[in-house]
Amino acid sequence: MRGVLNQEAQKMAKKHFGREITTTELRLMSYIQYVMMNGQAIDPRRINQDEREILSKWRKEEHISGGVSGLLITREFWDAINDILFVTYVKR
Repeated sequence: MRGVLNQEAQKMAKKHFGREITTTELRLMSYIQYVMMNGQAIDPRRINQDEREILSKWRKEEHISGGVSGLLITREFWDAINDILFVTYVKR
């Protein structure tokens, strides 16, 4: 199923972040990928409080900076989320 955490994704999350991720975090990664390829600005109407807390955590972990006016993302985080999205969204 698309967009569902699996063991391979959790293994990648542990490798990249040193921890497992939640389904909410996974789905936010998908939105962040979209944002970075389409204008690089988060629409505050499209994220809820749980997602705001995840964004805050990512800022503290120094994966991202900025936000509504323009999001910046590290290359390492970009590569990590794409690895995880591939194994959770792409049919292989």
